[in-house]
Amino acid sequence: MSSENEKSDEPEQLALIRETVRTAKVPRAKPRTWRGAALAKELPVARVVVNKGALHLDQFFDYAVPEELDGAAQPGVRVRVRFGAGAHQVKNGRREGGRLIDGFLVERRATSDYSGPLAALADVVSPEPVLGPEQLGLARAVADRYAGSLADVLQLAVPPRSARAEGRPSPAPLPPPGPPEPGSWTRYERGTAFLDSLARGGAPRAVWNALPGPYWADEIARAVAATLASGRGALVVVPDGRAAARVDAALGDVLGEGRHALLTAEAGPEKRYAQWLAVRRGAVRAVVGTRAAMFAPVRDLGLVVIWDDGDGSHSEPHAPQPHAREVLILRAGHDRCAFLLGGTSCTVEAAQLVESGWAKALTAGREQVRKAAPLIRTVGDGDLARDEAARAARLPSLAWQAVREGLKTGPVLVQVPRRGYVPKLACERCRTPARCRHCAGPMEAPEQQELRCGWCGRGAPDWHCVACGSNRLRAQIVGARRTAEELGRAFPAVPVRTSGRDHVLDSVPGRPALVVSTPGAEPVADGGYAAALLLDGWAMLGRPDLRAGEEALRRWIDAASLVRGQAEGGTVVVVAEPTLRPVQALVRWDPVGHAQRELAERAELGFPPVSRMAAVSGPPEAVEGFLAAAGLPADAEILGPVPLPVVRPGGPRRPGDPPPGEQWDRALVRVRPGSGAALAAALKQARAARMARGGGEPVRIRVDPPDIG
Repeated sequence: MSSENEKSDEPEQLALIRETVRTAKVPRAKPRTWRGAALAKELPVARVVVNKGALHLDQFFDYAVPEELDGAAQPGVRVRVRFGAGAHQVKNGRREGGRLIDGFLVERRATSDYSGPLAALADVVSPEPVLGPEQLGLARAVADRYAGSLADVLQLAVPPRSARAEGRPSPAPLPPPGPPEPGSWTRYERGTAFLDSLARGGAPRAVWNALPGPYWADEIARAVAATLASGRGALVVVPDGRAAARVDAALGDVLGEGRHALLTAEAGPEKRYAQWLAVRRGAVRAVVGTRAAMFAPVRDLGLVVIWDDGDGSHSEPHAPQPHAREVLILRAGHDRCAFLLGGTSCTVEAAQLVESGWAKALTAGREQVRKAAPLIRTVGDGDLARDEAARAARLPSLAWQAVREGLKTGPVLVQVPRRGYVPKLACERCRTPARCRHCAGPMEAPEQQELRCGWCGRGAPDWHCVACGSNRLRAQIVGARRTAEELGRAFPAVPVRTSGRDHVLDSVPGRPALVVSTPGAEPVADGGYAAALLLDGWAMLGRPDLRAGEEALRRWIDAASLVRGQAEGGTVVVVAEPTLRPVQALVRWDPVGHAQRELAERAELGFPPVSRMAAVSGPPEAVEGFLAAAGLPADAEILGPVPLPVVRPGGPRRPGDPPPGEQWDRALVRVRPGSGAALAAALKQARAARMARGGGEPVRIRVDPPDIG
């Protein structure tokens, strides 16, 4: 075609485009306002939860459904709506303007409770329904329990969309498997009965104190298989990706391929969303995953399982900061399904579930415990004082002996409470903590550099102990890397491996080796460890926290559970005062008894979990004003406020810490059992009213904080 013909055709083509736009029934201006568009003939009102986490906006909003979106705008789909338009922005009876935001369509209605003009749905993002009524009800219950907003919970419950994953069909569901063999569940007094109840469609609730050893993942898989055999679904929540991989492998062995989904962050957004969709569509009936999987939309849910509920990873750092254990308890109640809380240790919350009668204890007899648990030996302060090896080096003679004997038959685990080169130092002679002469701050020598103060930064080349005059220092707690170096020099022919924050090992071979690890990063050894050393126990027990003893015992038992049983020569040496309650519980291998005694003491003192508690933090004036304005329950008791530690700019921060450099206060509000819902409602209402008035200085609320000091 010549250039002259192209020029002559151009005006004609433009005229055709203009005529097409002019005669179109529905204008397609971007972003859409649907001005003049006809509404859906049936159920023309869409009830939407918008993606705005502000508490004063924690409600449903009604929108008009254009006729063109009638088929796609179904309950559960993602939508785009205009939000924030004022009442004056009305044209032809339709509200216009505002900012485009995301939301979920939860209901179609014939009429609206709002008497004014409605804005129209801007668009349906995808026709895939991702929010069902069961999931919506659970999210609402979680938001109310934790004084949060529904939108914030839905951000945790529904993963981000992947168009490519939605475009691929999910596999066809497989028929239910047959009931599994009980396997190692026969070691527990009610283990076989528990599996039988699941296979018959029952809903037993149990707190399971698992025996040490490698069988817990297989036991979870068999409980899931028994639930699937009844035609129902199952959900398993574990603290980290390593535990998820173990349960994933066990489910593959017991169920075969294609019957379960793995939901962890390691899979990547697209693959994880594809797995989530397979669960939502009913193609897969069993799920194992980390914290976010607690909201997985399993159809016909028959069993929820949480493993190691004392692990801090189960506590969500994002608002409203729910705990996976409490969410699964809510699911068990809403769906009337079975519940299994398992772990080698036992939390006080788990003991309370049994004490209240809500769940039954699922334990093994003492003979089975003695057969599976390693031999526990202790080294206290008196032993260290009399031990020449302990005075000259870090490890007592008993520890050296356990290492030498263990290395003859397999790897030896060494648990160290701190990472890296420890900054806190003490006098080598009298163990008085080394303090700065200017500000009394702790002295440190990071990476074996020059001695300096950890608070003011001043150097101290001529430091000497104020108690005995010695100028020799030793680390009070030596980190994993330093310990690995010391052991490497002591056992030059033995390989030394470390597992910690920077590099966590999943497993190690069963050959002789020294494995130095921080708590929670212990790798699994093929055939189990021959021995284990639990160093600096006083450091874990001495933390200024209500849960210090419980957490120390949990960390010790988790590590000791990786050691061979006493019949196979497995030995654990713990460096801690043997008269302390957590140490005695470890020696007797009685975490349940320890949790029961802790629960009784907390009940007497009114501490959680017997009482319900909330933490209110913010600038001092803001906290004081918020508590004064909040309509707290009549039995509420306010503890504090007290100042929080100031976070240094550039320093490490934990969830809930104040902004760097700012001085914040924290107050604890405590109520008696039965008033927890009233406390959460009062705090939520007070914060919503504060935000509606313009806010002022920020105030943070956390219901049932895991760390209260």
